[in-house]
Amino acid sequence: MTVRSLTPARAGRDSTIALLALLAGGIAIGGSPIFVRLSELGPITTAVWRLGLALIPFGLWAVVDRATDTESRKPERLGDFIALAVPGVMLAADLAAWHLALHETSVANATLLSNMAPIFVTIGSWFFFRTAITARFTAGLVIALVGVIVLKGGPALFNGNGSLRGDLTALVAAMFYAGYILGVGRLRRRFDTLSIMLWTTAAAGLTLLPVALVYEPAFFPTTLFGLAMLFGIAWISHAGGQGMITYALAWLSPAFSSLTLLIQPVVAGILAWLVLAEPIGAMQAIGGIVVLAGIVIARRG
Repeated sequence: MTVRSLTPARAGRDSTIALLALLAGGIAIGGSPIFVRLSELGPITTAVWRLGLALIPFGLWAVVDRATDTESRKPERLGDFIALAVPGVMLAADLAAWHLALHETSVANATLLSNMAPIFVTIGSWFFFRTAITARFTAGLVIALVGVIVLKGGPALFNGNGSLRGDLTALVAAMFYAGYILGVGRLRRRFDTLSIMLWTTAAAGLTLLPVALVYEPAFFPTTLFGLAMLFGIAWISHAGGQGMITYALAWLSPAFSSLTLLIQPVVAGILAWLVLAEPIGAMQAIGGIVVLAGIVIARRG
């Protein structure tokens, strides 16, 4: 990959575009719990369709990219494909755990707990890569996490509102998503967005396919509505959301990126209220404001 020297103005502009892409990606992924809940298929099978259908826009992108991009490094050696497959396995585990959690507990619980990934990303960044964490970033992280808890009802969230098994499954999803974010953050220095999305998505789909075929009875949707839900989660949430997030990781640190994605519970809470009739009140609105305040503080740190 050719290394370019960027002027401060160019670097600032690219960083701003990356931040906007990150926020848009977080919003797109925030709608995925609704697609999962409304899907006619089981949680693992829905995840397989999500990954498989997402390969269609990635494949079209690859055709165009091959003809226009002559500078970005593509995977060529076996080691490259193995490196790209590891985050894909992490993504498969994350999606499997999160989709299961969405069927075992409320959208609020599952989205909140699965978005605790910033805790694990920060710990992982420090432990594996010795990434420096500033006091202001830590303060922003704490404020944002407090805001998410307020958004979902405060401490009462953990007192019987949803199954304990589903809540723990969502926490497991957060751990695997943290591993995915860290892995993609490192790969983004070596490969372009398309290569990462294409190969991690394929690896994740191949990992989950045998699980879906063995453990869930139905593999094909029976109505156009069911098919639309699969295309929605694949093209809007995965191809669109994850693609924008992966692009943003070229300019933003994994720790900050995972923190900004706490906007997902805000989006999920609003959509759950509109589509699934899960109520939202003053406390939820205050929580959303606190989350955004934490993001701003962390960004300045």
